[in-house]
Amino acid sequence: MNKVILMGRLTRDPEVRYTQTNNTLVASFSLAVNRRFVRQGEERQADFINIVAWSKLGEFCSKYFKKGQQVGIIGRIQTRSWEDEQGQKRYTTEVVAEEAYFADSKKDADATNFENTFGSEVANSSPEFEVSSTDDLPF
Repeated sequence: MNKVILMGRLTRDPEVRYTQTNNTLVASFSLAVNRRFVRQGEERQADFINIVAWSKLGEFCSKYFKKGQQVGIIGRIQTRSWEDEQGQKRYTTEVVAEEAYFADSKKDADATNFENTFGSEVANSSPEFEVSSTDDLPF
């Protein structure tokens, strides 16, 4: 069985290409997936995994996924090889996406959209008023 389930953040916006033979859309992007354990005294490590999504799923990913966004991908591992311009045989391993999901919380996504629209200084500014526990609130 060849099944992969990943959750990570996009390292760049998806890149769209079309095949030469039948003009099929293919989107490619990379996910930074944190490793489960952290060695004492070290920063958390991440693996950078190449993802490809074909046709309708590729179109979805290219339209809605953006750099920094957390997503979930279900797919399969695929290896392929080709010859480069110098005649050297090259290999790559990638995940072919079969399902793709948003994994950011709604709150995180709204904050990111707000920050992208208005700038980080507005999103991080302190409120103009404070509510104390003695205030009478209508809710």
